[in-house]
Amino acid sequence: MRYFIAFFIFLVIATLSITGFRGSNSSKPPLEMFPDMDRQFKYKPQAENPNYSDGRADRPAVPGAVSLGSFEENEYFATGNVDGGFGNGFPVAIDSDMMKLGREKYTIFCTPCHGASGDGNGITKKYGMVATPTYHNDRIRNMPEGEIFNIITNGKNNMGSYGAKLRTEERWAVIAYLRALQRAQNSRISDVPEENKGELGL
Repeated sequence: MRYFIAFFIFLVIATLSITGFRGSNSSKPPLEMFPDMDRQFKYKPQAENPNYSDGRADRPAVPGAVSLGSFEENEYFATGNVDGGFGNGFPVAIDSDMMKLGREKYTIFCTPCHGASGDGNGITKKYGMVATPTYHNDRIRNMPEGEIFNIITNGKNNMGSYGAKLRTEERWAVIAYLRALQRAQNSRISDVPEENKGELGL
């Protein structure tokens, strides 16, 4: 028993000598059992670096360089905004390749919640997500394309952001395909050009 007591006292003294008393102050640096890479051989920002003629660790940007994904000459294409508000229309030409891209990305990223036709009846509805809106109501049909772009980019309500998952042109392609879905679900005979009505047997 006395050996156990002696060992216990030794253990307490050793622990206190290493960790110190809780709440006590000391001018000595603490004993680092696990430094976790706190001490690294590296040049810190705004520090000196003798490897360069100007002695700076921070290096100036290469002339003409821009941050990746942060600059577009066409503000509407990059943000969906025009003069501080949401813009209407598309900043790029709509062709078959863009529609194909939009259908592909819509199927991957949008169909699970919004459904293949955009009616809000995606597979997630079976698992409790009952508030997914349909694209075919007047509110979204009349929504500016720039606002839809902003929602895809930044998210809204239960919908998360897809800005990092879809490139800028892919977001516009999805909107183009969304408009095609809306047109398909809300079209009228009067929307069909006269020269094509014969194809419908009219």
